[in-house]
Amino acid sequence: MLLLLTLILALDLTGIKAEPRLEKRSQLALQFADSALDSARDLYKKGEVDACRTALGEVEAGVQLSYDSLMATGKDPRRNSKPFKDAEKSTRQILRRLDSLSDFMSAFDRSAVEPVQRTVSDIHDMLIIGIMGKKK
Repeated sequence: MLLLLTLILALDLTGIKAEPRLEKRSQLALQFADSALDSARDLYKKGEVDACRTALGEVEAGVQLSYDSLMATGKDPRRNSKPFKDAEKSTRQILRRLDSLSDFMSAFDRSAVEPVQRTVSDIHDMLIIGIMGKKK
C-alpha cells in the first residue's frame, strides 16, 4: 500500500508538494528526480530531444524541491544529519547519472544537461557544507 501511494505521489511535483511532512517530501522529490532522469535517458535514446530537455527540467525541479523542503524543516543538518545525508547521497547519485547521460549525448545536445548538472552540484555542495560545516 505504501509503495502504491509513493508511486501515485511521484507522478508529479504537485502531489509531492502536498506532502505535509517535509523530510518525506524531500525524499519523494528525489525519487521523482531519479525517475525523471530515467525518462530523460529513455527519451534521448528514442531521439526525442525536446522531451528529454523537459524531463531534465523536472530533474532540476525535483532536486530543488528536495533541498527547499529540507531547509524548511528548520533543523540543523549537523545535529539531525540523517535526512540531509540521505539527500546528499541521492544528489551525488543523480550527479553521476547526469554525467553518464552527458557522456552519452552528442556534443550539440549536452547544453541541455549542463545547467541541470550545475544546479544539482550546487545543491549537493550546500548539503555537504551543512552537514560538515562549522558551527555558526
